Amino acid sequence: MGTIAVYVDADAMPRDAMKTIQAVGQRYGAHITTVSSINHHLDGEHHIVVDAHSQAADMRIVSLVNPGEATVVVTQDYGLASLVLGKRARALSPTGLVYTEQNIDQLLYQRAFSAHARRAGQRTRGPRPRSEEDKQNFARAFEQILMELAQTQS
Repeated sequence: MGTIAVYVDADAMPRDAMKTIQAVGQRYGAHITTVSSINHHLDGEHHIVVDAHSQAADMRIVSLVNPGEATVVVTQDYGLASLVLGKRARALSPTGLVYTEQNIDQLLYQRAFSAHARRAGQRTRGPRPRSEEDKQNFARAFEQILMELAQTQS
């Protein structure tokens, strides 16, 4: 049975999501690696620190994902999610949104539209705070993904 790899874009990962990742990941024997910039250094057995460049953590995670391996990436970044989906990894947000080939283009479009509006001087809303429902959705979705990956490994 192969090992499930979990890569966490840890620069803005909520603490409770990290606890869920650790607890659920341990039940499935997943190898969890966190990646963050030097500005957001975390302690951990498998933690990779990258420079402070805005995309350094994302690019490191992309380089770690091997197509065809049982891999899930936890990130809030739609661009990173898109890149790892292209490498046949699974991707999940800390709110429980499962990124898929079916929804990623729309999410990227929304991100680009908001960025264009901000450059034009318009105010856009940032992400809302994570709710208890988001936390539960994340835990359920993460468990479901690990269960599916574990079944493909056996």
